[in-house]
Amino acid sequence: MANGETNADALADLGDPHLRCGREVLVDALTGSISGIHRQLLKQHLDRIERVDRQIEELNKLAAAQMQEHQAAAVRLIAVPGIGAEAAQEILAEIGPAAAAFPSAAQLASWIGVCPGSSQSADQNRSGRSAKGNRFLRRLLCQAAQAAARTKGSRLESLFKRLVVRLGYVKAIWAIAHRLCLIVWNILHKGARFIELGEAVNPKAVQRCINHHLKALRRLGYQIPPATAPSVTVTG
Repeated sequence: MANGETNADALADLGDPHLRCGREVLVDALTGSISGIHRQLLKQHLDRIERVDRQIEELNKLAAAQMQEHQAAAVRLIAVPGIGAEAAQEILAEIGPAAAAFPSAAQLASWIGVCPGSSQSADQNRSGRSAKGNRFLRRLLCQAAQAAARTKGSRLESLFKRLVVRLGYVKAIWAIAHRLCLIVWNILHKGARFIELGEAVNPKAVQRCINHHLKALRRLGYQIPPATAPSVTVTG
């Protein structure tokens, strides 16, 4: 449309195949009149988006260059369902490649704020709200938890399905975020590697997912060496 195309059918052919609306709805939405000023505004928006995307990519590569020495930890993190290349970098930047400041997983969970709070009086629990913590990492782990809960055949998906019936969606996601926090601590603090033990796990699907994240790390500039098996493992 920014380049002057006005044919609704031709524009509909460019639509993403994952769009939920049908083709007729899409064609109807694209049918109309567009003036020169509208096209100019569209061009400006597209140029702005392209510029921002380019700047984000440049910053991601700069961050990756600074974290080259910790790429082994990043590779171990991306094996966890829900944690991708960028999330792994962000986790390492926030808590360090060995989580050395946190002697236990419980202390890390408390610092992030993904453990339920406790306000109890006369044997009555008044509140289960999480304590205040690192909002950035808490948001990141909750997003990773939602992705992990949708990872078919994973142990975390099975856990989520059991919890959501009793706790509801929000609290179940919160519990998965807490579990991810414990897994992350073991991976970083103990040098462990994640092993998926889901009931219906497909090894080929798991490897495809890991390879996808490895490609993302390579695009950022990481030089991924051949995998070596650490001495400690942590399961889902």
